[in-house]
Amino acid sequence: MKRLLKADTVLFYFILSLIYMDFVFRMFTAKYFMYHDLVVSFLFLIALALIFFLIATFFHGRLNRLLSTVLLTITAIIYSSQFIYFRIFKTYYSVYSAGNGAQVLEFWRDIIAVVHKNILIIALIFLPVFIMIFFGKRFLYFEKIDWLNRLSIVIYIALAHGAGIGAVYAGGKGQHSAYDFYYKESYPVLSVERLGLLTTMRLDLQRQISGWSPPFELTAPDKIKPPGSSRPAANQNGEEEPEEIIEYNVMDIDFDELIAGESNATIKDMHNYFKNVKPTKKNEFTGKYKGYNLIFITAEAFSPFAVKKEVTPTLYKMVHEGYHFTNFYTPLWGVSTSDGEYVACTGLVPKNGIWSFRESGKNYLPFVMGNQLRSLGYKTMAYHNHTYTYYGRNLSHPNMGYEYKGLGNGLNVKKTWPASDLEMMQKTVHEYIGNEPFHAYYMTVSGHLQYNFYGNHIAAKNRSLVEHLPYSEQAKAYLATQIELDRALEYLLNELEKAGVAERTLIALSSDHYPYGLEKKTIDEFAGHPVETNFELYRNTFILYTKGMEPMTIAKPASSLDIIPTLSNLLGLEYDSRLLMGQDIFSDSAPLIMFANKSFITDKGRYNSETGKFTPNPGVNVDQAYIDYISSVVEAKFYYSAKILETDYYRNLF
Repeated sequence: MKRLLKADTVLFYFILSLIYMDFVFRMFTAKYFMYHDLVVSFLFLIALALIFFLIATFFHGRLNRLLSTVLLTITAIIYSSQFIYFRIFKTYYSVYSAGNGAQVLEFWRDIIAVVHKNILIIALIFLPVFIMIFFGKRFLYFEKIDWLNRLSIVIYIALAHGAGIGAVYAGGKGQHSAYDFYYKESYPVLSVERLGLLTTMRLDLQRQISGWSPPFELTAPDKIKPPGSSRPAANQNGEEEPEEIIEYNVMDIDFDELIAGESNATIKDMHNYFKNVKPTKKNEFTGKYKGYNLIFITAEAFSPFAVKKEVTPTLYKMVHEGYHFTNFYTPLWGVSTSDGEYVACTGLVPKNGIWSFRESGKNYLPFVMGNQLRSLGYKTMAYHNHTYTYYGRNLSHPNMGYEYKGLGNGLNVKKTWPASDLEMMQKTVHEYIGNEPFHAYYMTVSGHLQYNFYGNHIAAKNRSLVEHLPYSEQAKAYLATQIELDRALEYLLNELEKAGVAERTLIALSSDHYPYGLEKKTIDEFAGHPVETNFELYRNTFILYTKGMEPMTIAKPASSLDIIPTLSNLLGLEYDSRLLMGQDIFSDSAPLIMFANKSFITDKGRYNSETGKFTPNPGVNVDQAYIDYISSVVEAKFYYSAKILETDYYRNLF
């Protein structure tokens, strides 16, 4: 008994250490501190501490102490690495990402900068490890225990875990509750707040192993009807008015035949869902740029802050002399750049926990621009001025119908960090200009964090061009990186002009994500006011430009999910608007912007899923039925978009 009591000191130290690490981690990452969240997290941590203790007590003295130290060290490494990752990417890495973590080391300069800046916080996380190493011998007793006592520990583990499950249920089953994230949802940022980091990672591991995907109770849009929907209006004779003949952006797909011949329940459900999705109508913009060349750019960390007449005149020109979208958003998804690029290129919502773009490399993608235009005889090229294999682009981009070049695979630019967008443009433009019709896709990198003048080559290169500006050092450094993009576009426009194809080339440019490498105070500095973080933070600019076009301002709410259907409509391509999660911005369909946490914006207002509050636009009134309806639509789009990826659904259709 005495030996067991001594051994218990290690158990209590494990419990206190894990709770302490979790608390420190929350202090510097969580938006809110809620009592119930702490209870849930701490109960699961007690169960984990008991597991650690059980493992260690299979050994005597020195081995016990060594194993206990190793277990605490691994835990501290997990907390500190997730903290660093969150500081850089504003999200947490998944088990899937950790398995491909070697690529993250390419950003070692950024990692070192963040570690240096936050070394005291990291030291606080490691404090229990330091105490165990240097002082553990004085007050901890590393004893081996017998099988009977181990059995009692197993019982305590079950009790602690059961108590954690009970606390999960006690918090209710609403959206973004602990129950929601434990059983139904996958959104790491909020899951970590509700359940704790280690429990979130444990669930992620379980889901990766089992192939889990979020459940969805509704099965088709005919069960997600808008409130107040009714039959067509009748005329004075009581007869229904004949329907106006309308052309829709749909393909000849016999869903009824597919449903009748399908044995797979999931695929059958998907057929039923897409059969009932309301397609978008063709409109006055349909085919307006049919036959045009297309240059499509996903610009690293591009934002409205980068558009300044005196600093980035080409960007300013393209925004204000093209189609000017004043209510456009680029939400931040789970895998930062890769997910942002996936959304812009596919019109699909990425699946949480994996690299959706990489996983799409084995799927059939008929609606991406490369495959659509290549089938029409276009020369299709894709470029990225960073390692060509990063995020699996060597798989995804050729699969989208491109001849793809990056660093190490045919694109020879100087290996600076970051590399130059201007140099990339200079090295590539003449590979396709002169081969009409052509389509080129670019993923740029010059705008990448960190935004400073000592570790960012592009910022240092353009420093003299921003020194006079009335901004902080970080703000100046960010603008310096965007100047490189501006010069790349200037070069592109000049070369198109020289080749005589400027008036027949449509340029589309959007960001992969907002510049999350900027501190909040710098973002507020650019905006001139404190930026709201659930919606306004993601407000951005989408550029659609061709020389000589009539400028137009588009105030309709839209997002990067809408790019592919919009381009498909403008270019007069045959596509099925029911099979994409975004929609043609120029259609008369009601807008819907969805965010990673399932907040949304419509033409009637905005719903914050974290607060449960809907804020209507001025003069608009909505009831709960409307909010529930749109929430159901959002849930369905997340679910079926993930299923498209999981099942290679398009291949099944076509």
